[in-house]
Amino acid sequence: MKDKEFNDIRAYRTHRFDFISDFLIVFPLLQSLAWRTTDGIRLDYLGDRKKVEADIKGGAFFMTNHRDIVMDAAWLSYLLRTHYFIRPFMGVGNNLFAKPWIEHLMRYLRCFAVKRGAGPHAQLENSKHLSAYIRMLRENGKSIWLAQREGRAKDSNDLTQAGVLHMLALSFEAENRPVEEFFDFVKQLNICPVSITYEFDPCDYLKAREMQLKRDNPHWRKTKRDDVESMKTGIKGYKGRVVYRLTPSINHDIDAMLEQFPYYRGLPVKDQIDHLCFIIDQHIFLGYEIYERGTDFDKYIESRLALIDIPNKDEAFLRDKLYEMYNYPVINHNKAKQHYHLAQ
Repeated sequence: MKDKEFNDIRAYRTHRFDFISDFLIVFPLLQSLAWRTTDGIRLDYLGDRKKVEADIKGGAFFMTNHRDIVMDAAWLSYLLRTHYFIRPFMGVGNNLFAKPWIEHLMRYLRCFAVKRGAGPHAQLENSKHLSAYIRMLRENGKSIWLAQREGRAKDSNDLTQAGVLHMLALSFEAENRPVEEFFDFVKQLNICPVSITYEFDPCDYLKAREMQLKRDNPHWRKTKRDDVESMKTGIKGYKGRVVYRLTPSINHDIDAMLEQFPYYRGLPVKDQIDHLCFIIDQHIFLGYEIYERGTDFDKYIESRLALIDIPNKDEAFLRDKLYEMYNYPVINHNKAKQHYHLAQ
């Protein structure tokens, strides 16, 4: 694969010996983490398993909700590799490359850099560059993982950011193709959403803490130290039962939508993207694993609240936010079941 023009962002691992390092080094580490920090990690399917397996067979763009900075992609990669021998390339924000050795390690693990923090013009050029790289990977039959949004949804209200799809659209726009072909371009990416559900989020108290800090000071920003703390907590913290649920390609939904509303092809790309965001969201919402919460859950929330140490600690606000991040997936799942249906 000729990717020298993408040396600044590309993942390093493309050779045939990846198999050896995966199964002798990387995967035993991930298995050890699973044993120590979860009550099991399960790969599941939304709807017909054979339909989903057919959709991902030739490579896919796996787009997930974002629960953990590191483990979301790591365990998905592990599950896909061990079940289907698929090893996706993974998009990771360059803000996580806090030290050179971390960057080299993550790129070796098939992570490519999503550049952030530049000015408007530089950010646009970075996005075009990234869009072209992703397009090149998919044209070569490679699978990709990317979160549905930049950064995690602190309240677990997982909504696909239109900006992510706008970034993907930049390589389409660079070719000056007519707007009527945009859905065909998206279908070539073969976006297969994946729902990630943790029974317990080890970073829940850190997210609640951030929400109060931002409420009290709109200019507050996370530091590199905060990012490292979130990474450590997410990796080492207890997660309970974890479910990764693969869903069918959105190509089926696009075809059904265009059959019913053919004029959607002529809409501006911005409006077409809004429809795509809705489709992706519904796949993820329907794919959530819903856990029963007993009376002990109230004690759990209080134990997480006790971990938060900040000035002017607003316990009522923080408690509401902790409950909110566990309630949103249930709310969105139930809403999705009411107005959207995938073949079961």
